[in-house]
Amino acid sequence: MTVRVGVIGTGWIGREHIRRLTDTVTGVEVTAVTDIDAARAEDAAADVGARVFADGPELITADDVDAVLVTSWGPTHAEHVLGAIAAGKPVFCEKPLATTTEDCLRIVEAEMAHGRRLVQVGFMRRYDAGCRQLKHVIDSGRIGEALMVHCAHRNPTVPESYVSDMAALDTAVHEIDVLRWLLDDEIVSAQVVTPRSASKRFAHLTDPQIMLYETAKGVRIDLEVFVNCQYGYDIQCEVVGEEGLVRLPDPAAVGVRTAGQHSTALLTDWVGRFADAFDTEFREWIAGIAAGDAPIGPSAWDGYAATVISNATVEARQSGGVVGAGVKPRPAFYAGATPPSA
Repeated sequence: MTVRVGVIGTGWIGREHIRRLTDTVTGVEVTAVTDIDAARAEDAAADVGARVFADGPELITADDVDAVLVTSWGPTHAEHVLGAIAAGKPVFCEKPLATTTEDCLRIVEAEMAHGRRLVQVGFMRRYDAGCRQLKHVIDSGRIGEALMVHCAHRNPTVPESYVSDMAALDTAVHEIDVLRWLLDDEIVSAQVVTPRSASKRFAHLTDPQIMLYETAKGVRIDLEVFVNCQYGYDIQCEVVGEEGLVRLPDPAAVGVRTAGQHSTALLTDWVGRFADAFDTEFREWIAGIAAGDAPIGPSAWDGYAATVISNATVEARQSGGVVGAGVKPRPAFYAGATPPSA
């Protein structure tokens, strides 16, 4: 079976996923595209021989669209995901699932009313080989029960359009999702402390930020978000258990010895760091659709929880206090399978 995918949103990430589905993933064809910028949609369509549709609703209901990929502007995600559910079609939505808690819950309720999972949210960390190895060790019990987690999410620089709230909503949201998955636990509170700000930042931005979380089982998490670190793109995670610890591996790189120094190159952006994870994510999504399986990746419920917790993190920074995350109890509908560990 060839899965025919319609893409809503042909900006940079949309074009990147179209390329991935066309050049890297097998058993799939991009047959339809749409974008608020008609010329941009025409360009994307021409690259792959797809049809251009006037808007999302028209694309979703097209006969030659089996599944929908949503990569449009965040505030439009909810309407497109709800449209795909109404049409009974699998839908992959890049994060965020929606920009408000209310819209996330509307999606959750619509999917449960449909009676079968259709929604997958684009949290690609769960597909990273190192993260899967990390989960395998945690689940095996080799380090005992998890007690603490130390994380860092560092970017060399960010543009002037990046504001302080985005440290939680756009950056830390990836750790929020992957840590819930790694620990099989829910985050129940958030706090943010801010050290001295880096001088190499735009004046409006609070950077770095240290985000402190507690889970329902009492695990304490500290996450450093530093988006002007200058030296590279650096993702770190160390889980400390009762009987040992496990650390996320750095990407493989050769060591070079020259002129009295030993050096190893560092990546400078998230594209290179998680390219393989994106590929795996889409291979497994397409394979599941072809097999007629419900998606087992990050669910609409995971998208809801990430939105709630990242919003609580923003509130914690603004208030200076500890803020309850307020994630509702997970419905039985969303219990069960998750992507496998290594």
